[in-house]
Amino acid sequence: MKRALAICLAGLFSSGAMAADLMQVYQDALANDAKFAAARAQLEAGQESVVQGRAGLLPQLGLSADAAWNDAEIKSNLGTSSGDYDSRGYGVQLTQPLFRWQNWVQFKQGELRTALAGAQFGVQQQDLVLRVAEAYFNVLNAQDVVDAVTQLRKAAGEQRELARTSFEVGTVTITDVHEAQSRFDLASAQEIAAQNQLEVARQALAQIIGKQPEALAGLREGVTLSRPQPDNIADWVSAAESGSLGVQAQQLVREIAAQEVERARAGHLPTVDLVASHGVRHKPQLATDRSEATLVGVQLNLPLYAGGRVSSVTREAAALRFKADADLEDARRSAALAARQSWLGVTSGMAQIKALEAARVSSSSALEANKLGYEVGVRINIDVLNAQTQLADTLQQLSRARYDTLLAQLRLKAAAGTLGEDDVRAINALLVP
Repeated sequence: MKRALAICLAGLFSSGAMAADLMQVYQDALANDAKFAAARAQLEAGQESVVQGRAGLLPQLGLSADAAWNDAEIKSNLGTSSGDYDSRGYGVQLTQPLFRWQNWVQFKQGELRTALAGAQFGVQQQDLVLRVAEAYFNVLNAQDVVDAVTQLRKAAGEQRELARTSFEVGTVTITDVHEAQSRFDLASAQEIAAQNQLEVARQALAQIIGKQPEALAGLREGVTLSRPQPDNIADWVSAAESGSLGVQAQQLVREIAAQEVERARAGHLPTVDLVASHGVRHKPQLATDRSEATLVGVQLNLPLYAGGRVSSVTREAAALRFKADADLEDARRSAALAARQSWLGVTSGMAQIKALEAARVSSSSALEANKLGYEVGVRINIDVLNAQTQLADTLQQLSRARYDTLLAQLRLKAAAGTLGEDDVRAINALLVP
C-alpha cells in the first residue's frame, strides 16, 4: 500500500514539474528557437559593420618580399657586357588615408548598418513574443475544444440512452433514437478531429521551444481583460507610425541609401594618402650588392575617366534611394494599419467576450430547460440535442475570443514598438498559477 502511494505521489510531482506557464515557455523559446538563434547570429554579424567601415579611415600596413633571377646585358662605351645574377628584396609600407571621401561615407554607413542590425533584431524579439503567445494559446484553445466536444459527446450519449429507454417503453419514436445516435456519432468525429488539432498545436509549440510541452497553465476562470491605454485609437496609430520597429528599421535603410549616393559620387573626387615605405634589396653578384631606401611622402590620385561607371553607379544609387523612400512610406502605412486592426481586435474582442459569456449562461439555462421539458413531455429529443450543440459551440467561440483578444493586445503593442518581456509577464499573471 505504501509503495503504491509513493508511486502515485511521484507521478503527481512529475506531472506538476512538467507544467509550464507562458513565461517559462517564452524563456525556453529564447534559448531554443532556431529562428531567433539565427536572428541573434545576424545581430552579431551586423555589429561588425561599424568595425569594417572604420577600417577605411585607419592606417594600412603591409610587408612585401621578392626573389628573382636576372639575365642582364649592359651596353657602355667600353662595349657590351652581360651577366646572370639573382636578387632579393623586402620592404614595409604604411599608407594613411588623408582624404578619401568614399571611405568616410562608408564609415557612416557602417554605423547605420550596425544600428539597423539592432532594429531588425528588435523586430525578431517582438516576433518571438507573438509566435510564442500564438502557439501557446493555440494549444490552450485546442484543449478547450477537446473538452467542449468531449462534453458534447458524453451528453449526446446520455441522450441516446435516454431515447432508447423511452423508445422501449413507447413514449418516443425510433426517429428520436436515430437523431440521438446521429448527434453522438457526429460528436465522436468532432472529438477525433479536435484531438488531432490539439496534437498539431502541441507540435507547433514544440518547434519553437525545442521540446515537447507536457502541460500548460490556462486562463483563470472569470478573468477580466482591460482596455488598452491610452484608450484612443488615434494615439496608437500615431505611435505606430513613428515608433514601430519596422518603421525605424526602414528609416535606417533609407539613410543608408542616401549615404550610398554620396559614396558613389565620391568616385569623381581625388584621394590623398600619406605613404611611408622602407625597402632593402640584395644583389650579391654586383658591386653594389646591397641597397636600402626609405620613402615618406604624400600621394595624390585624381580619377579622370572610368568609362562612365561612376555616373552609372550614382544614378543606380539615386534610384535605390527613391525606392527606400517609398518603402519607408509603405512601412508607416503598414504600421498604422496594424495598429488600427489590433485596436479593433482588442475592443471588439472584449465586447464579443462579454456577449459570449452571456450566451454561455443563457445556453446553459436553455439546455436545462429543454432537458426538463423533455422529461415532462413538452420538448422533444431534437430540442435537447440542439441545446447541447449550441452550448458546445458557445464554449468554443468564447475560448477562441479570449485568446484572440489577448493576441490582439500583444499585436497592438508590437505595432507601436513597445512589445517586450513585461507584456509577457502581464499576460502570464492572468494564467492559473
